[in-house]
Amino acid sequence: MAATPTIDEGRLEAFMGRFVQDFGAGATIPLVLIGDKLGLYKAMADGEPVTPAELAERTGCRERYIREWLSQQAASGYMEYADGHFTLPPEQALALAHDDSPVFIPGAFQLLAAIVKDEPHVTERFRSGEGMAWGDHHHDLFEGTERFFRPGYTANLTSSWLPSLEGVVEKLEAGARVADIGCGHGASTILMAQAYPRSTFIGSDNHEGSIQAAREAAARAGVADRVTFEVATAANFGGGPYDLICVFDALHDMGDPVGAARHVREQLAADGTWLVVEPNAGDTLEDNLNPVGRAFYAASTMLCTPNSLSQEVGLALGAQAGEQRLTEVLNEGGFSRVRRTAETPFNLVLEVRP
Repeated sequence: MAATPTIDEGRLEAFMGRFVQDFGAGATIPLVLIGDKLGLYKAMADGEPVTPAELAERTGCRERYIREWLSQQAASGYMEYADGHFTLPPEQALALAHDDSPVFIPGAFQLLAAIVKDEPHVTERFRSGEGMAWGDHHHDLFEGTERFFRPGYTANLTSSWLPSLEGVVEKLEAGARVADIGCGHGASTILMAQAYPRSTFIGSDNHEGSIQAAREAAARAGVADRVTFEVATAANFGGGPYDLICVFDALHDMGDPVGAARHVREQLAADGTWLVVEPNAGDTLEDNLNPVGRAFYAASTMLCTPNSLSQEVGLALGAQAGEQRLTEVLNEGGFSRVRRTAETPFNLVLEVRP
């Protein structure tokens, strides 16, 4: 009979403390979504202290619900409380109330909610080994992903990532042909089109619903005259040769990233550049045992790995593949020059050339 393990009370207490933090964080997800959907954060974005009754009057909501919501938000540190009044500080307002902010976060909570809704489907895949295609997830995932990633692209794409590539900005300013593969709702494509009006852009994605949303977004942004979107995969998109091909946070999701790399090379101009942006990760599990790795491994388990396994080959790189493994894939696909040119806490940026 196995011996009864000795319980370290200090370690148990520390773990239960972690659990309480995680429980509170998980419970906050629907409350952030409520604040986002009902405009509660926006109604407090002026930074003026409000009572629950005042916020209820501003937003057309019931005071009793508002009071409980405000109390939870104050307990979470999302806002401040004093003398019966609640205040949304400017730092939190930047993250919660301003859609165009580079640190806007409600989209992340929308993405998390979609993951929770799809848990039963992914659980079954653990038993069957089957994949789950991106388009088979809850519809909140598609909008949430765009809203989550767009702030990072807004903050970095045209100011840092593209300028880090050799000679690319000059081509874009003069007029280049650009393909954005796996474009989703088109946030990255539209940002580039707004920054470089002499260039033309083709975004593609294998999810028809996302392509329709991207077309509508391009029309709202006033760039539909030089941006087109089409339903296509990384293995069959056309229209080359391109001066620049981009894949943002999508290479690891592909079933056959090596095959995709070979097709990219076929579509790339002789002096063209492939921009690959991927989740930031070290090359070993030990390197990624940190808060960022925690979040990305969760997304990889629920989204990225199932999506890859739903496709031919099913290489399933995972969202924490790391630069070394990505470079191996790109080399196998026919690219001999892979150079890290920039990074953020969440992304690594690779310049890829034949």
